[in-house]
Amino acid sequence: MQAKKMQKEIYQALVDAKGQDIQVLDVRKVTDFTDYMIIASGTSSRHVQTLADKICVHMKSLGLMPIGREGEAVGDWVLVDFGDVVAHLMRPQVRDVYNLEKLWGDGQQVEHTHTGVRS
Repeated sequence: MQAKKMQKEIYQALVDAKGQDIQVLDVRKVTDFTDYMIIASGTSSRHVQTLADKICVHMKSLGLMPIGREGEAVGDWVLVDFGDVVAHLMRPQVRDVYNLEKLWGDGQQVEHTHTGVRS
């Protein structure tokens, strides 16, 4: 699956799972380890873990498995790596501390609409 379609699918899975403040950054011109970085918040550690699960279940239904998953035991910050797309799921307090949007600020913001229809 192309990275552009993959980030759209992950974004929609996060919307469906009620992820908050979802940001998608196109980091192709900034780094070579991934094409898109998705950052989203969950309301609690359990919600962050659920967001990761929802992404993985949805992507598995499309025939894709993550390369890696980290941080699920605690749930403050869960990273789900699909190679071309990396999702960072965090509680808001943790997100404020690490401020990945600023760290990767040279990446271009990708706009999405909340239509509920998968493209």
